[in-house]
Amino acid sequence: MANTEQTLFAKRFRGFFPVVIDVETGGFNKETDALLEIAVSVLKMDDEGLLSIDHTVHFHVEPFADANIEQAAIEFNGIDPFSALRGAVPEEHAIKEICKVVRKAQKAAGCQRSVVVAHNAAFDHGFLNAAIERNNIKRTPFHPFVSFDTTSLAGLALGQTVLAKACRAAGIEFDNSQAHSALYDTERTAELYCLIVNRWQQLGGWPLAALENTDTELQVDDSDDAKTSE
Repeated sequence: MANTEQTLFAKRFRGFFPVVIDVETGGFNKETDALLEIAVSVLKMDDEGLLSIDHTVHFHVEPFADANIEQAAIEFNGIDPFSALRGAVPEEHAIKEICKVVRKAQKAAGCQRSVVVAHNAAFDHGFLNAAIERNNIKRTPFHPFVSFDTTSLAGLALGQTVLAKACRAAGIEFDNSQAHSALYDTERTAELYCLIVNRWQQLGGWPLAALENTDTELQVDDSDDAKTSE
């Protein structure tokens, strides 16, 4: 590499690039149930190390072949999976475009791998991974299992774990009538994540205070990354 100096972004999350995601689905089973909508908010960091939303990409997604769609799920999220008015695209197209956008932003931030940020992250991450595998997408920027869960972060920082309640506790406007739209929920989750990370910095939690014997105490176990490849 011509430039070996780490960016602030890379230093903040040990080379990880957090990407905020929300999905709307036809059920709870990532293997059998349709991915119906997905949105991704890409973040940026200013010269002071503060995070904010850079931009968001959003797709309505066509159910994959033989996908299961539970009636209760679409009653909950209000999606008509087969409405032409949705402007839905094939799942492969949506995931490839998201990977392209994220990979470009990750590179610009000087990071090596992207990490899913989501509210109850295991759910969204699971559906993303299933779609990546189902469409045989080999070149993905996303770490296969590391994620940052705003449910846990909000519980710690704000004493709330429900997205709407956490946003309101943080002073972020939340309109229940727009909830359960991937686009709306992603951007509110991104605002919440940025607020918590930025507040932690403002309270003096970052950068970390210097520790004695840093050569031994600050060694990082990268065994998790050794299990994966680009």
